[in-house]
Amino acid sequence: MATGVSDTPGWKNKLTVVSEFILMGVTDRPELQAPLFGLFLIIYIISVIGNLGIIILTKVGSRLKTPMNYFPRYLAVSDLGYSTTVGPKMLVNFVVDQNTMSYHLCATQGAFYIIFIVSELYILSAMSCDCYVAIYNPLLYTVIMSQRVSRVLVAIPYLYSTFLSILVTIKIFTSSFCGFSVLCHFYCDCIPLLSLLCSDTHELELIILVFSAFNSISSLCIVVASYLFILIVIMRMNSAESRQKASTCGSHLTVVIAFYGTLISTYVQPKSSHSSDTDKLASVFYTLVIPKLNPLIYSLRNKDVNYALQRTWKKLSNILC
Repeated sequence: MATGVSDTPGWKNKLTVVSEFILMGVTDRPELQAPLFGLFLIIYIISVIGNLGIIILTKVGSRLKTPMNYFPRYLAVSDLGYSTTVGPKMLVNFVVDQNTMSYHLCATQGAFYIIFIVSELYILSAMSCDCYVAIYNPLLYTVIMSQRVSRVLVAIPYLYSTFLSILVTIKIFTSSFCGFSVLCHFYCDCIPLLSLLCSDTHELELIILVFSAFNSISSLCIVVASYLFILIVIMRMNSAESRQKASTCGSHLTVVIAFYGTLISTYVQPKSSHSSDTDKLASVFYTLVIPKLNPLIYSLRNKDVNYALQRTWKKLSNILC
């Protein structure tokens, strides 16, 4: 597990070269292992099928190659990305006596998790702006939200989240770990990893807190402002179609509030305020439950997506029959 013990004094008594981490998992109660494994396996499978289906449908469907369906595709990419980064290893923890992860695999998992979770925040912001433009000025929608603009609004979050991921991952994994490598979590997240460091973590804590607050608050402000403008537009509307679009946006807002609420409660607080059980519960929600809900809320309520899904299902049925 850990090799190369050194007597060099540090913030704690002994420093070691950590080669792997032991993940404690979601719960240590044996009677809950089997039921939770079954539940999370079902949730993960639904999430993968739903998000992969949205990615394929919006890519091959002729009626779905529009700016309005561009953002849901990349939201599905982010959902599929971070749920798959976390989900399989979490499920393994339920069926093995000791779930271990190598040092480099832990760093890789943590890096990809940051990329996908941060990019999702800003894609949700872009989707809220997209929703506002579609309701406020549908005639000029394709001009304002052109293909080029849509690509930029997706590319920037991924570039920024990659930069942030590299920064945080390098900072953590070039620091000194102590003689123990038991991670009180079910994946390699930056918050529980901080408690295993022997070096001074104040700078790292500040980086994580500042960036988490900035990412959450800035993107949430965009979402809230967009939906406030949408509400103003709705109050001036008479058409049933416009109100249906508004109803869809209301469903979006419900999921957004749940997603942001759990993320903020996990990351935007000092290290001393964290509770391991609370962080695990919140993490389960935004790494497994939200990716399952997003395809239902954002895409399956879209009539074009439903049309493409029905056509695909009929084709498959004809082939099989």
